[in-house]
Amino acid sequence: MHEPNPPGGRTGSPGRWHTLSGVADIRRLIEELERHFRELQDRMSDPSVYNDHREAAEVGRRLKELEGPYRLAQEWRTARADLEAARADDDLRELVPELEQRIAQLEEELKLALAETDPADSKDVIVEIRQGVGGDEAALWAGDLYRMFTRYAEGRGFKVEELGSSPNDGSGFKEVTFAVKGDGAFSVFKYEGGTHRVQRVPETESQGRIHTSTATVAVMPEAEEVDVEVDPNDLKVDVYRSTGPGGQSVNTTDSAVRITHLPTGIVVSMQDEKSQLQNRQKALRVLRARLYERERGRQQAELDATRRSQIGSGERAEKIRTYNFPENRVTDHRIKLTTHQLDRVLEGQLDEFTDALVAEERRHALE
Repeated sequence: MHEPNPPGGRTGSPGRWHTLSGVADIRRLIEELERHFRELQDRMSDPSVYNDHREAAEVGRRLKELEGPYRLAQEWRTARADLEAARADDDLRELVPELEQRIAQLEEELKLALAETDPADSKDVIVEIRQGVGGDEAALWAGDLYRMFTRYAEGRGFKVEELGSSPNDGSGFKEVTFAVKGDGAFSVFKYEGGTHRVQRVPETESQGRIHTSTATVAVMPEAEEVDVEVDPNDLKVDVYRSTGPGGQSVNTTDSAVRITHLPTGIVVSMQDEKSQLQNRQKALRVLRARLYERERGRQQAELDATRRSQIGSGERAEKIRTYNFPENRVTDHRIKLTTHQLDRVLEGQLDEFTDALVAEERRHALE
């Protein structure tokens, strides 16, 4: 399996440049940025890189990542030259304050652009929702979260593709897995990983008592074959007849697929499609995503623990948000943000939380 690159972990990465900017002149920072940008351009023209699909994809990704900072650097150089000219020319001195303000703004934008980012941010995403504690009510809550996320995705212009589900006997889900496709999908949905807790009166509760239930959400970047190479010899594939709620058989052919990745013990099952081939392809997509996320987690564990605690690790055991129906309240525990618009949130209006979490992550990256 190929290892994904650690966030900001390569020499010359945005993360390294940001640490330099605190101790070195901005000019030195820009010179290093320009040098690295030119090196990447040269590498893209190198036949040995061009003919290596995985290496070309990686160099192309890093080059695209630096296009914005590089453009800001060129604007900064132009503004600096204009400022020096204005200071030397009495007729242009009135422009000095405006140019100084523009340069300060460009330097701040450049620091933000070079602040450490996750290379997976631009990827599509695979989301798994599982019922937690609370029985049927937890399964209903898993279904509510699925609808909330799909509405949020569609509202942001992303495409949603259901990959597989295990409905319970009611109208909820024991588990549901879906993909969200669109540029930057992971950068938006990565904040949703963790335990979502609901406090409400179930429809079956005759005494009107509030129950607390949970559902766990796993959010993984969708890995391409160039990111994760799965050896077919490492796979054990079982086929069986798919079943519906209660265990009844829903078709008469062995179309359901269970794939076990022997080195890690990861098991993925798919049965929603009538075609065994389609179920196998979907299972492999989820398997690649889990392997990619597993390797990302291993690499992150090797980094400074303070980085993992910036806005929470996103692990399933971590309670990230509480949805309280009697008070129409939603609280995100990572950033202590509370809104009393639960109905709007469940309709997929999550931007307030995403924007606040992005801002918090950027603040930590700049620090």
